[in-house]
Amino acid sequence: MRPVVEKVNVLGTIHLFRKPQRSFFGKILQEFRLVAADRRSWKILLFGAINLTCTGFLLMWCSSTNSIALTAYTYLTIFDLFSLMTCLISYWVMMRKPSPVYSFGFERLEVLAVFASTVLAQLGALFILKESAERFLEQPEIHTGRLLVGTFVALSFNLFTMLSVRNKPFAYVSEAASTSWLQEHVADLSRSLCGIIPGLSSIFLPRMNPFVLIDLAGAFALCITYMLIEINNYFAVDTASAIAIALMTFGTMYPMSVYSGKVLLQTTPPHVIGQLDKLIREVSTLDGVLEVRNEHFWTLGFGSLAGSVHVRIRRDANEQMVLAHVTNRLYTLVSTLTVQIFKDDWIRPALLSGPVAANVLNFSDHHIIPMPPLKVTDDSNPVTSTPAKPSSPPPEFSFNTPGKNVSPVILLNTQTKPYGLGLNHGHTPYSSMLNQGLGVPGIGASQGFRTGFTNIPSRYGTNNRIGQPRP
Repeated sequence: MRPVVEKVNVLGTIHLFRKPQRSFFGKILQEFRLVAADRRSWKILLFGAINLTCTGFLLMWCSSTNSIALTAYTYLTIFDLFSLMTCLISYWVMMRKPSPVYSFGFERLEVLAVFASTVLAQLGALFILKESAERFLEQPEIHTGRLLVGTFVALSFNLFTMLSVRNKPFAYVSEAASTSWLQEHVADLSRSLCGIIPGLSSIFLPRMNPFVLIDLAGAFALCITYMLIEINNYFAVDTASAIAIALMTFGTMYPMSVYSGKVLLQTTPPHVIGQLDKLIREVSTLDGVLEVRNEHFWTLGFGSLAGSVHVRIRRDANEQMVLAHVTNRLYTLVSTLTVQIFKDDWIRPALLSGPVAANVLNFSDHHIIPMPPLKVTDDSNPVTSTPAKPSSPPPEFSFNTPGKNVSPVILLNTQTKPYGLGLNHGHTPYSSMLNQGLGVPGIGASQGFRTGFTNIPSRYGTNNRIGQPRP
């Protein structure tokens, strides 16, 4: 017996030199090495290591003192760690170039980092509020041994980090977002103080840095807590200080979360809407521009706008020249711009609907284009798809619906056979046009009607009109 040979069909592409797939952590490690190679990131990494050390000591002191106010203040140090990570992400975004998958680049990643950091800080404030509500029912004893030391350690490190590291994303958000309630109340006091001491106006006006302000306010609350506990053993003030720090944290981070969230939702900033409207009006007045429509602008990242716009121009206008002028006008605000230019399509050939006329003798002299079936409506014009008005002339063109309601289209061939000398090319009477469905209601015989059949000969070599028998 012969051995049975089985045939195996191999499907798919065979990769001879396939690259090994890296894991998720392997990709993160590769990108971290890319950022760590930059000298600017070394200071951030150093501050990050110091932050972890201080946070560890502060959490131990929170446990030994049993102070929830110190715990709420320690959460600000953890927020500083998130802000340092956001700064590293900002450096990484500047190093990476746009890819085919991410054509707009990676600017939205730092927006997402700011949004996540502020939301986590607010969640920590809500946790402190929940723990404080439980402590009001049963207030534990507070030990003040490490309370004042932990306050000054956390304050020193927070201020040193905020003033030493240039955090571009948070610096932009703190200036662009709306003011918090804490900033508004301090601004009133600052104006009165600067009226007495004008030299402080550069520090306190127009508004203080929200991160520096919350650090100082939290440290002030902890100092009051320490004094009241040491003097009167009033332990409930620790819970009250924790609630105050949590409310200040929530009120400071909320406007930043709202602003970064609007950026992630691709909204247009309110302060540039008026400038964009002015630029659109200037573009619409450029030479050759007929219409500007479908404009859409959104925030791509912090301080960068993206947009797209459709521009309709004249048929005789230069597309590249108009594109250069439009881009030059809008580039002052919109860094990433997509402009789609299309020429005006107002010249349309005459359309004939219904049966073929009797004067069309030879179909080789005409172009026949098949069209969709005729849709008869009560108020539509058979020439165009727009409703006909009794007192208005027939429309010259119609956007997006060329010949929508026409079944066949017969166009006169420009490359026709030469006629003999002395032939009379008759014109189609207006009454025959009405019989063919080309009449426009409300237009008298004295008003011209655009058609391509005004020069169609009735017969070759004779002067007979339509309807006369052919010999």
